Amino acid sequence: MPFYKNDMPILEYDTSVTSLFGIKSELRNLKLPKKAVYALLGSCMDEYAAEHNAVITGVIPTITRDYPIYTVNCGGEEICLCQAPMGAPAAVQNMEILLACGVEQIISAGSCGVLTPMPENEFIVPVRALRDEGCSYKYLPPSRHIELDMPLTDHICTVLGSRSIPFRKCTTWTTDGLFRETPDTVAHRRSEGCDTVDMECASLAACAKFRGIDFGMLFFTADSLADLENYDRRDFGVASLEPALRLCMDIIVSYNAEN
Repeated sequence: MPFYKNDMPILEYDTSVTSLFGIKSELRNLKLPKKAVYALLGSCMDEYAAEHNAVITGVIPTITRDYPIYTVNCGGEEICLCQAPMGAPAAVQNMEILLACGVEQIISAGSCGVLTPMPENEFIVPVRALRDEGCSYKYLPPSRHIELDMPLTDHICTVLGSRSIPFRKCTTWTTDGLFRETPDTVAHRRSEGCDTVDMECASLAACAKFRGIDFGMLFFTADSLADLENYDRRDFGVASLEPALRLCMDIIVSYNAEN
């Protein structure tokens, strides 16, 4: 398996699928449902789990907190439900554990910042992500963008359309430098077609493609960087947390691999 060297370490790529680091022994024998909602939606995920009598089938221990892995029966089907931590490396790390335990189809959801004028709490489906973070480069060869061209992305759009829920498709800018979203950088990203900014999408999509699983993401608009001189935090999309989760559950339950 070749290792492609580069003067810039972030652009080096190893094609090997062998890792020196395995999942923790207490999770090694855990068998999860193939469908999962793995989202950045705060405490409403735990509340949804309690409301629907979900069972904690495992726990992902990390140095900052433990992440419960729920199994919930929805429409007669077992679905995995797990909170994703903020930031690409942490989100991908926990996603890898879910995949190692049997998950094959993942829908994720979370807030995004907007780079062009958009109202708050609007649903967005990213179909392309600009890779301005580091984690995706560990999973796929260097490129400027990653396409979210997996079948689950199409299914998300189909479900939203069938319910007459307004949404738009977008190219998102995935960055791990939250406090380095400068006016010049935002203006440049906007000029190359990015409508939104997030911290995880490109990396999650890259991991999914590397591991050969199906993945799609649903955004809702939160803060606005459309006015370069006046950052607008708004209410950070809080009103969309619960609706986004319920939509994700409906989307994954209605999905089949033949879509």
